[in-house]
This record gives sequence, structure tokens and C-alpha cells, in this order.
Amino acid sequence: MPTASLWERTLTFFPQFLRALEEHCEPGATVTVIGASDGKFVLPLAKAGYDVIAVEQDPIALNGGEVLLPVSGIGYAPGLVERLEVANLRNQVRIVCSDFLEVAPPYVAADAVWTSCSWHYSANHRRPLSEFVRRMQQLVRPGGVFGAEFMMPVELRHQAIEHYTTPDRLTPFFGPPWNVLVTLQTNTFTEQAHVGQLQDHTHRMGLLIAHRLPN
Repeated sequence: MPTASLWERTLTFFPQFLRALEEHCEPGATVTVIGASDGKFVLPLAKAGYDVIAVEQDPIALNGGEVLLPVSGIGYAPGLVERLEVANLRNQVRIVCSDFLEVAPPYVAADAVWTSCSWHYSANHRRPLSEFVRRMQQLVRPGGVFGAEFMMPVELRHQAIEHYTTPDRLTPFFGPPWNVLVTLQTNTFTEQAHVGQLQDHTHRMGLLIAHRLPN
């Protein structure tokens, strides 16, 4: 029986990234997902025929386990490995259990790279945002696509944390050989409670998709 991602109902710009993939990458291209979690983006990419490198170091996200859920309380959540097995997609996905900044870039290089709201977590604040962006850029082969959605500042405290960023702040990282294809941002919106956030809460989100020009 198919299993749902814990993040199934959270807002995403992922469809815009898929369109960029279709326009700029060949069918069956390799896509690296940074912060793969339980596979919200990994499974759709694999189902669409892409080879996927899933980079994730959280053991519950990978292997499943008990999580605290809104309303229902503690329950079991399947991880990426189980969800891939159920969907018969395990052979299309290579899982890398590591902090992606500690992985040698050639090992996870791909035709496209995607990350979703991974920078703003406090565990990542010890490294500058520029390090995350530059490392992701290094992974994208010439002719490939970079895609990132990210949390934007909402509260006053966010203004002092560079990891809550905006499309305008990210665009300067993408001079030649990059061409920025899309930038988008939301107004403040209310998102329903989910694992890790047990009450309804407010967000703003941004998106940047860029194409690395061929050599």
C-alpha cells in the first residue's frame, strides 16, 4: 500500500523545478536532492524516470520510526527506504547518509540539484549561507539546473539570520556561467501544524531556479 510523506501537505514550488528539468535536462537525467527527508521529492522524481541521489542524515527520515504528530500524538512514520521499497523505486535511488557539506562533490554531482527549506534549520547556522549555495552549485554539471526553495524572514529575529533569505539576496551568487530562470516569493501565509511544528504557524517562502550554461 502506498505511503504518504510527512510533508505531503506543505507548500512547495517543486512543480516549477520539474518544468525546468524538462526544459533543460534529458529524460533519465540524474538529480541530487539535498535534505531528502522521507522522500517527498525523491519519489516523484524517480517515478518520472530520473535517477536520484538522495542526501539525508536523519535516521528516522531514512529508516522510519516514532514521531510526534499534531492531534494524533506519537505514531509511526515510514522513512525513505521503506517508501521506496513500497513504491518499487529502490533501484532508481542512491541514498547518501551524510551531511552534504562533508561529501566530496564528485560523489553527488548531478545534472540537477534541488533542496527544500533546508538552510534555515538552526543546526546549519554554524556554516555561512554562501557555503551551502556554492557547494550546491559545484554539484551541478554544465547544462544543468539548480533549484532551491527557502524560508524568508517573517519574525524580527529572522532578519539577523542570513539563512532566512530572499531571492534578491541569492541572485548575486548566480553570475556567469549561471542564468537565473525563475525567482518567486510568497506573501506571509498560515501553514497547518505538522511534525516539528505542532501548531499552525506562519511562513514566507522563496524560490530560485538557475541554469548552468554549457561549457
